[in-house]
This record gives sequence, C-alpha cells and structure tokens, in this order.
Amino acid sequence: MLIDSHAHVSPVWYEPVETLLGQMARHGVARAVLTQMIGQVDNRYQADCVRAHPGRFASVVWIDPAAPDAPQVLASLADEGAAGVRLRPGARSPGDDPLAIWKAAQACGLPVSCVGNAEAFCAPAFAELLQAVPGLTVVLEHLGDTSKPMESEADGELRYTVLRLCRFDNVILKVPGLGELVPRASTALRDGPTFGGAAAALLEAAIAAFGAPRLMWGSDFPVVSSREGYGNALGLVRECLLDHAAPVREAILGGTARRVFWKET
Repeated sequence: MLIDSHAHVSPVWYEPVETLLGQMARHGVARAVLTQMIGQVDNRYQADCVRAHPGRFASVVWIDPAAPDAPQVLASLADEGAAGVRLRPGARSPGDDPLAIWKAAQACGLPVSCVGNAEAFCAPAFAELLQAVPGLTVVLEHLGDTSKPMESEADGELRYTVLRLCRFDNVILKVPGLGELVPRASTALRDGPTFGGAAAALLEAAIAAFGAPRLMWGSDFPVVSSREGYGNALGLVRECLLDHAAPVREAILGGTARRVFWKET
C-alpha cells in the first residue's frame, strides 16, 4: 500500500483535495496524510476530507501553540479524529510549563509532524525536548530541513548532522521527493529528471541511521509540482530503493506512515 505522508490541500490556497486525488489515482497511491499549512488554525476542510473519503486520508492539524488553551484545543481536535499535529521545533507554551503543548500531544497519542530547519533540529534545545517527551512520536519533515536543495558543502553537512537524532527512538524522518534535495540538473528537461549522487547518498545514509521502519515517503504536494512533479517524486525514490529488500521498500513507501498516522500494523 503506497501512502503519501505529506500533502497539502485547501479550498483557498494551493489545490483542493480533488486535485490530489487525481494524482494519487494516476500513480497508485492509496492514502495520504493531509498536513495543514503553517498558520491555518481552521482545520475543518481537512476533517471534511477525512469524512468524505473514509480510510483514504489522515489529518495533521495546525494550532497556535502560544494560545493559553492550546492543549485543550488539541485534545478536542484529537477527539474529533485528528491523526497528528504540526509544530515547529521551537514551539513553546505560555505559563509555567513551556512544553505543555508537546506533552498534550503525547497525552493524546498524536504524533507531531515537525517543520523546521536543520539548525533548529541540531540545537541542544531540541534534543532536550525529545528527552522530555520520550513517549511522543516526532516526525521531522523534509529529512530534517526545509524544502530547499543542498547547494553547498555546509548544507550537506547540516543534513547529515540531523541524522544523529537517530539516537532518539521517538524520532522518524519524512523522505521527500529527491528533487527537493538537490538542484535540477541542466540536462533534466532534455534527458528526464534524475537525482542520483548527493540525493541518493543522503537517502542511503538516512536508511542506515534510522532504519526503514523510521522513514516515510511524502510528496509535498502540490509544492512538488514546481520541482520534479508528483509522479517523479514517487518514482525516483522507488528507483533508489530497488536494491533494498521488499520490507524496506514497503516500510518507507507506506508501512511507517500507516503505523504512525493510522495506528495500523
């Protein structure tokens, strides 16, 4: 079962869910995790999508973590069927416990889809956070960085440094389309996209560090349409996994997301 762990839909920005469903049908993707856009605290559209297409979607919501009632809001969203919450690594709660929102996610059994950059993920404060909520699954988006290509040696070093977070059992990585990791080759439009080299090496390093059960593929739809496109985001990752055993491919391309966001084995 192919599952896209990172897609955005909206009636007012990007694309509606019907456009995503078309891409999923074309490329054989069975399910997708609807990941709320940063700053959009109205999660009703995603909830409607989940209800309208039973079994096909999971909703990862966005809330304002600085709101005094954020833990209560999150609990209500969990009761209504939310499958996760999206937070920045530096998100903190007001009041006596700055980690209240993270602890609320842990108490609700909601994984956190964590959006940030490599610098934030490598900071001591983030390691301290992970230690404070060992029962919380934290899924780092974009292989632990923003959706920008590695354009310098320093960029690559930072991405590899993020992989050291494999020492925390509660950390999982989202594997993006490889076109997100490296700039488009000058020959890509003539000869077709290929993202070997640095992108493939980083993917292999992530597999070696975390293991396939802690990796999940996500397209970043519809942003991926401005890079290699949905089909290539899936196809080129699958191509890089051809030399791996079937359980590795199955975990990265669906099994991990199914376990984390649908609580299925």
